[in-house]
Amino acid sequence: MNNKIIIAVDAMGGENSPQKIVDGIELSLKDSNENFFKLYGNKDKLNVLISKKPKINKYCEIIHCDHYIEDEESPLSAAKKSESTSMWQSIASQINGKSQITLSAGNTGALLILSRLILSMIKGVEKPALAGLWPNKIGMNVVLDLGANIECNDKNLIDFSYMGAALYKALYPETDPIIALLNVGLEEIKGHEEIKKAYQHLKQSNNKNFNFHGYIEGNHIMDGNVNVIVTDGFSGNIALKTAEGTANFITKNLRENLNKGLLNKISLLFSYNALKRFKNQLDPRKYNGAIFLGLSGPVVKSHGSTDARGLSYSIKMCNKIVKGNLIEKIKKNLIK
Repeated sequence: MNNKIIIAVDAMGGENSPQKIVDGIELSLKDSNENFFKLYGNKDKLNVLISKKPKINKYCEIIHCDHYIEDEESPLSAAKKSESTSMWQSIASQINGKSQITLSAGNTGALLILSRLILSMIKGVEKPALAGLWPNKIGMNVVLDLGANIECNDKNLIDFSYMGAALYKALYPETDPIIALLNVGLEEIKGHEEIKKAYQHLKQSNNKNFNFHGYIEGNHIMDGNVNVIVTDGFSGNIALKTAEGTANFITKNLRENLNKGLLNKISLLFSYNALKRFKNQLDPRKYNGAIFLGLSGPVVKSHGSTDARGLSYSIKMCNKIVKGNLIEKIKKNLIK
């Protein structure tokens, strides 16, 4: 286990767990063997699954937990539950140095509440933000907040900007972060007072860890001119769900038209590779994995309904976050 990145996994959270957890680990090990997994969950179920995949056995350790957080459970109920749950223990493993990062496909609200209870906030940060990946024309965006905070003041937006820039640099160290605030227009006078105050601060900032682009509107999120997009959780969640719905609408209708033969064989032959690339770019599994920024330890949330392939991408994100020394980058970026 020397030099391995140790990932604590809530093995019971999300649909089709722990099966997809074990399958996702198997897929991830085909790309990289740099990780070691501490699986928190029902040992009997996990032992049965891992016994069928002997190649992953040496990369896993099972820690039995008597209980787990239900996907439909309220955050308050989850907070009152015993510390014997798989979600709680996988997060708490960071406190005593047993892991470097936590991964869960379980209940998002419960994961946020428990993470805040167990892990302290980074000094100076008032609220954690949920940050995720979003493709653009030339690469990838980091977008935050995606729903952790419905209302944000100007300091929250500024903190999100610094943390988002640190996350982007940890994931893509070869590229400089370029920050934009999501707004209803590009002019400085547009938007509510909080976003205008955040704009002025970032405009005047001499922070060498990122460049500030200014405002961006929703129809330019995927242009590739910026790579860190900051907003409140209300707007961010709506934008995310709208983009997901649009992508699903396009791919579904394209598939239906192909099945109905509305595209003739010649056009299909010429467009096949382009269609294949298009479908691959819109595959939501490639962007699976969001992280709660602002906590003293990294916690990654995988989509509860994703499959093993999607989970393997979340594992890849965990690896990059630890190797990129994210928490220290955030601390250096924040206002002194």
